[in-house]
Amino acid sequence: MYKSKGYRKLGRTSSQRKALLRNQTTNLLVKEEIITTVDKAKEVRRTTEKMITLGKKGDLHSRRKAAKYLYNIDVEDKTILQKLFDDIGPRYADRNGGYTRIIKLGTRRGDNAQLAKIELV
Repeated sequence: MYKSKGYRKLGRTSSQRKALLRNQTTNLLVKEEIITTVDKAKEVRRTTEKMITLGKKGDLHSRRKAAKYLYNIDVEDKTILQKLFDDIGPRYADRNGGYTRIIKLGTRRGDNAQLAKIELV
């Protein structure tokens, strides 16, 4: 049988896929919910949960790892890193994973792709 690589390729090269996941992970942390396709939502869930886990740890090494992955966006009067480590990380301090929820929305009119809303719990 065919053995999968453990992730979805999403029809893109590795650099395009990495940029897409970084962008959607950053936007999910900024807006706390985004609408995308089901396959992209399942991949974004993996990276977002890793970022929130880093936000829960809160040490300097975790902050540098998150800064290396996330895009630098200002949210209101603070950066996305400050929001992750000051607001989102402590919010999930007593939770052992499962920080996101995926809700299927139906199909997109143009290409009949399955849409989903991914949000922070």
